[in-house]
Amino acid sequence: MEKNNLELYIHIPFCVRKCGYCDFLSMPAEENVRRLYVASLIEEIRDKSMCLEDYQVISVFLGGGTPSILPGAQAAEIMEAVGRYFSIAPDAEVTMECNPKTLDRQKLLMYKAAGINRLSIGLQSAHDKELQRLGRIHTYRDFLENYDAARKAGFDNINIDLMSALPGQTVWDWIYTLERIIRLEPEHISAYSLMIEEGTPFYALYGEDERRRERGDAPIFLPDEETERKMYTMTCRMLGEHGYRRYEISNYARPGRECRHNIGYWRRVPYLGLGLGSASLLEGVRFSNTADLEDYLQGRYGNLQELLRGGQGGYPSRSILWLDKKQQMEEFMFLGLRMMDGISRQEFQENFGIEIEGVYGTVLKDMARHGLLEQRYGRAFLTEEGIAVSNYVMGQFLLGE
Repeated sequence: MEKNNLELYIHIPFCVRKCGYCDFLSMPAEENVRRLYVASLIEEIRDKSMCLEDYQVISVFLGGGTPSILPGAQAAEIMEAVGRYFSIAPDAEVTMECNPKTLDRQKLLMYKAAGINRLSIGLQSAHDKELQRLGRIHTYRDFLENYDAARKAGFDNINIDLMSALPGQTVWDWIYTLERIIRLEPEHISAYSLMIEEGTPFYALYGEDERRRERGDAPIFLPDEETERKMYTMTCRMLGEHGYRRYEISNYARPGRECRHNIGYWRRVPYLGLGLGSASLLEGVRFSNTADLEDYLQGRYGNLQELLRGGQGGYPSRSILWLDKKQQMEEFMFLGLRMMDGISRQEFQENFGIEIEGVYGTVLKDMARHGLLEQRYGRAFLTEEGIAVSNYVMGQFLLGE
């Protein structure tokens, strides 16, 4: 019997120090807390695998936080549990997020031996002054040393995270970072614009500046809209010229090195989130684990079997969403349109039993008429103009009550 595909996301919420822009569920913690967390995580892996025997895991993503804060032995414990309790595809992609200055040769060798075959390194900038401004714990030299160690440990699939539109950043500053990363020839590059999120120290510092920019006024600290657009255009051009194909709004890869885990998310492949605050999509239900560390360490992470039978399963009701057909169609559109090849009309019909024109015909024509969307070869996808206002375009695919 053929098994269904499943992706696993494993959240490691610990970091050395929280960055000023970060709104992820993460925090510093003592080693004994981290050890207890790993034990609870392994118990959750065991418990939830029991009702997912019909699934095969095609990708695993250890995210954070800073998963590379874990010693090699703890990462090996987690991966051993995944392999013991889940059916893992032979060619599964297994990614670990890492931050520079948290890696060393021995740790990398243990990660590799544990089955981790892809690294995602959060560099953000090749300028030390920008790294300091962001609150990063590392320098560019620290990154280079860790990158070299990863290559020597045998990792041949590495992503580097970069961040543009930083306070005080110029187009030339951004080009400097891009040039230096291109020289290293990583297999994958993620290039995001800085988001000023509420509840972060950066929101207190730059929130008003962000609002000025949104109103069309000149910001004081952040790059203006025209400068940010130039950075984006330069990213596409420079990476494209060096063999990186943009396959998603903010992601570029060498041929065949696209992140399978992220593609699965945008294509709505079922995924199970494990660990503190992690989110899942299974059998038409979106739900999240507790974000309370004490609860999680006490084993209060929810009963998956009960939830999938239609109960609460010990999950907070506010964190459970049973998706109806309308909501699934919305997600199909605004997640799929993040991909450069967009969405398939045939897949829409296969998923929902109706032609896409019957639901979104007017919206598709309107977006095409304004040059924001194209339709050909049975697919619909954003134009460059559409990508520039992607939040607006995605919003047009939300269906009314």
